[in-house]
Amino acid sequence: MSQKQLKEAFISNLNGTSLLEISAGLSLPPLCLLCRGLLLILYYLHHGKPVSSRKYSLLLDFLVLVSPLLFSCTVLSPILFFIPVILAAFCAGIFSKIYSQRKQEARAPFGQVVKEFQKACLDPEGIPAITVFRVYVNVLTSISILAVDFPQYPRRYAKAETYGTGVMDLGVGAFIFGNALVCPEVRQKSPRTQPRFSSLARQMFSVWPLVSLGVGRLLSVKSIEYHEHTSEYGVHWNFFFTLALVRLAASLLLAIFPKHKAWLVALALAGLYQLLLSTTSLKVFILHGSDGRDSRLGFLDANREGLLSLFGYLAIYLASVQVGLWLLQCRSSVRGWLDALKGLALAVVVLWVLLQLCQMCTEPVSRRLANLPFCTWVLAHCLLLLGFFVLTDLTLAFTKLLVEGSSVPCCWKVVQPPDSRKKQGMEAVEVGRQDKLSQLCLISAINKNQLLFFLLANVMTGAVNILIDTIHSKAAFTLCILHFYMFCNCLIMYVLHARNIVLKFW
Repeated sequence: MSQKQLKEAFISNLNGTSLLEISAGLSLPPLCLLCRGLLLILYYLHHGKPVSSRKYSLLLDFLVLVSPLLFSCTVLSPILFFIPVILAAFCAGIFSKIYSQRKQEARAPFGQVVKEFQKACLDPEGIPAITVFRVYVNVLTSISILAVDFPQYPRRYAKAETYGTGVMDLGVGAFIFGNALVCPEVRQKSPRTQPRFSSLARQMFSVWPLVSLGVGRLLSVKSIEYHEHTSEYGVHWNFFFTLALVRLAASLLLAIFPKHKAWLVALALAGLYQLLLSTTSLKVFILHGSDGRDSRLGFLDANREGLLSLFGYLAIYLASVQVGLWLLQCRSSVRGWLDALKGLALAVVVLWVLLQLCQMCTEPVSRRLANLPFCTWVLAHCLLLLGFFVLTDLTLAFTKLLVEGSSVPCCWKVVQPPDSRKKQGMEAVEVGRQDKLSQLCLISAINKNQLLFFLLANVMTGAVNILIDTIHSKAAFTLCILHFYMFCNCLIMYVLHARNIVLKFW
């Protein structure tokens, strides 16, 4: 077999992993974020000032926010279930130290402190959990697209061939989910004063970079005979085309139907598509081609996975728009966000039960088909991860109030604490206070140029695969390559952010 055939075989015919293992893995990014925030607060508590060195700030962010994820999906994957426990214990130790040192100055009972915190008001201008969710989906995707070509990346984490739940299968759905949370239909403040189809016109213009990247990827892959998994999207299709078409189709549907009914449109679309899969020959066509022997004759036959999975991804997008609209409802208090957290937990439980019922009544999860179980699974786990990030933000906001003047980037600021706070030994963050660390945050840096970050990751992945025999690499060499690859990508984003450069002109 040629090198190209070996690499294609290396990522083919896989069956995914368990839902429990994926859920355990999803707890790692919020714990890393919590650990970083607590370390910054502890540093401020001891030194009386935030980390001022950009070099050390980047190093801390990379080592705490990115490096643990690299280890957990490679050499530490056999003990993945123990890693969240270790990180949680470490975070609990840091919090205990912060609270005990603060408590010496103000001996308010912990229960009273919590009650006062629930009355506090948060900065209503943004939701940090959404930003962090989208950034981490990008980071995890960038890690996986290169790591999957190395033997240290477990085969069960890679994309499943037909049925199964691989980590990378969730990644493609999470990308759709994250894009929908910040789409124009969600962020638009005064829709009644604008033409009904104005959003569709803007989207038609805004997706041209995705179409261009899709064409560029197609031409480059074919010209250098780069290895590709044909059953993933087809011969000519790729995920850039899927993102572009889903955004356009969703804008059209949301221009026709009310935005607050997006979940009904999503349910009807996913249900109808699943009905067609179960009662017609559509499923056989997607899996085996028009002649039943995996033919690739004609454009539709050659790209059947990519074209027909659009229905499932569109359903995920529309359901995610509903989530975004719900999250952006005015919640200015901590108590309001605690109620929202309960709502997210309830939604996860309902979707989890629905997933089990769907698999019993129809078929297992299939990214290749983008069937109803796949849509349900993606939404359940995306809401789970989003809920973890909301909980992390609330924990950090609470901890910041224990240490006067402390600040954590990409985290809520308390803008209107109760007057009794000082009596309870908790100092409020000054209203309108600028976050000094905002310019030193890797998450903010990636967030400003997310598409560029993803594009660089794809280009660097291709370069590494051309230059290195990844399949026969040793563990130490693999870790060095993955760390160097991610650090270079993060460093470029960090430098652009430091110079306030945003490469977006559409």
